[in-house]
Amino acid sequence: MNYTYQTAEKSTVKLVITFTGDEWKSAVDKAYLRTRGKYAVPGFRKGKVPKPVLENYYGKGVFFDDAINVLYSEHYPVILEKERGNFTAVGAPDLAINEFSDEKVVLTATVPVKPDVKIGSYKGLEIKKYEYNVSDEDIKTEADKILAREAKPVNVTDRACKSGDVVNIDFTGSVNGEKFAGGSMEKYDLELGSGSFIPGFEDQVAGMKIGEEKDIVVHFPADYQADNLKDKDATFHIKLHKITGKELPELTDEYVKKHAGCDTVADYMERVKTRLENRAKNDSRDQTENSILQAICETCECEIPKAMIDGEVDEIVENFAQRLSYQGLQLKDYVEYMGQTMAQFRAQFEEQAKSRVLTQLVIEKIIRTEKITATTEEIEAEIAKQAASVDKTVEEYKKNLDARRMEYIANDIVITKLFDFLTANNNLVA
Repeated sequence: MNYTYQTAEKSTVKLVITFTGDEWKSAVDKAYLRTRGKYAVPGFRKGKVPKPVLENYYGKGVFFDDAINVLYSEHYPVILEKERGNFTAVGAPDLAINEFSDEKVVLTATVPVKPDVKIGSYKGLEIKKYEYNVSDEDIKTEADKILAREAKPVNVTDRACKSGDVVNIDFTGSVNGEKFAGGSMEKYDLELGSGSFIPGFEDQVAGMKIGEEKDIVVHFPADYQADNLKDKDATFHIKLHKITGKELPELTDEYVKKHAGCDTVADYMERVKTRLENRAKNDSRDQTENSILQAICETCECEIPKAMIDGEVDEIVENFAQRLSYQGLQLKDYVEYMGQTMAQFRAQFEEQAKSRVLTQLVIEKIIRTEKITATTEEIEAEIAKQAASVDKTVEEYKKNLDARRMEYIANDIVITKLFDFLTANNNLVA
């Protein structure tokens, strides 16, 4: 067997693989041994029919398709491994037979490969920097969450509903006067402020009183999962039946000792403040890093193979299905409920998938270009840090580190160094 390859259009590589007559004969023999059990000839036991008899009974080409598969399965992975420094396959190839005879078989495999992204610039860009601050109101709201564990539900009859209440409502949704699937429910319990419904819905229900009816208008976002509702205004007729509020206990030293493990309310509030500040710091960092990558991606040119986009869509859909399963729902039932086919459901994630793939390609390209690596010293320092966090010696901690975990530690160091580099080499503005 020998082969040649050349770069082709649309991020593909064209492999031309030539097999000798002896290699072809061997593949036919293997195909016979693997598949003879599914053929029957009168006078012979199934699986025991000699190869010449089967070829005479079914035709000489009876094993050819399977023989092609034998050649492909035995040699294609070997070629990919040998050429891994030159290209990386990202999907199944399209196979074609160029020549076919007893003396020679020539296959052409058009292979989708990881593309080389062309980055316009990743230095000197003006990029939005995100900063989130923690207010006293944020601290109080977060601190009150501990009280919610012991909150008592109370019927509310003397006031309008507000955020935090559970309201029992009927609602009927329509677009341009036409009701849509999934837009109507009766006696539905909704916690205001939970973010369970489309933005704007819960805010407009807040302020209603028992027995009140009214129409509210909300706007479905352009990336909403149902195609028939994307970027459209919808009117919901609401009727409110019941309001259930929460009666919170008093926040005292005794209470926080029992429920939060703190000696005093002041200690508890300080812990809450620290937690929120750490969260704000992480959110600021994550948003800024996303902003940096988005700015860089906007300078890029890249022809992403459909196989890579499809693979990313697969992952998004799988994660979506897993989240549904936590609610006792099946993806198939959800898609039908939304009035979509599976193809339509998947199609709505393609742009998101394309963006994810491009972002990863950009990250990999900059890491290669700038030769960003994790040194042995850096890896050892991170292991020591993680060991100390769980009160173990480095030797004890390393006993539970497999190759996959070590690779994760190294990758995490590389990504941290990448964003340190990008932050230092771009102009971040608030």
